[in-house]
Amino acid sequence: MDIPPLSFHASLEEKCVIYSLSNQDSETLRAYISENVEKGFIRPSSSSTGAPVLFVKKKDGGLCLCVDYRKLNAVTRNNRYPVPPMNQLLTIFNRFTIFSKIDLHGAYNLLRIQEGDEHLTAFRTKYGSYEYLVMPFGLTNAPASFQNLVNDIFSDFLDIFVVVYLDDIMVFSGSEEEHVKHVASVLQRLRDNNLFAKASKCVLHSSRVEYLGYVVSSDGLKMDSSKVQKSSIGLS
Repeated sequence: MDIPPLSFHASLEEKCVIYSLSNQDSETLRAYISENVEKGFIRPSSSSTGAPVLFVKKKDGGLCLCVDYRKLNAVTRNNRYPVPPMNQLLTIFNRFTIFSKIDLHGAYNLLRIQEGDEHLTAFRTKYGSYEYLVMPFGLTNAPASFQNLVNDIFSDFLDIFVVVYLDDIMVFSGSEEEHVKHVASVLQRLRDNNLFAKASKCVLHSSRVEYLGYVVSSDGLKMDSSKVQKSSIGLS
């Protein structure tokens, strides 16, 4: 599939800061730079500007690098491609009984940055400046661009036995026999487009699946009890 690159139509002021990092953050940053240069996802940058980086804790206790792209996002022309409303996606499941949820892994990296725009994605660290060759998280147009990609990939499956919300895929069927075929078709389509699933977050061939904050089953939709509990704690 011919995937169009991500462009910005933006310019930036030549002002930037570098956020202070802990020793643990610095170690994670060095590893991130080394790994992503080797993969061809980033390269050293001579850009006259650059965004700062910071780290946030993941659910598993690890650290996730985030580039503070607020200034770039403020001057980027928005991609108006629609991301589907969750409430419309969730109404599709009512008459189905078998479900599989597939969580895509590293899928944003399939989208290349438009040649000549790479310098706009530059980020500055105490180890030097780097710029992205693939789409990173945090860009204002990342969700719309990625939704466009997955909709194109699964266009002939959508609302028939597949819904896709960004990197979350739901496969639904009326029988186990149908579901085997549907899941096989989805996995083959992923393989054909060099997309990979994160096995630890996938649920296959189940009568009950958590999806987008809801529990989906043949009985209908229910709010995920853990989300309800967190909301209640926040209100008390």
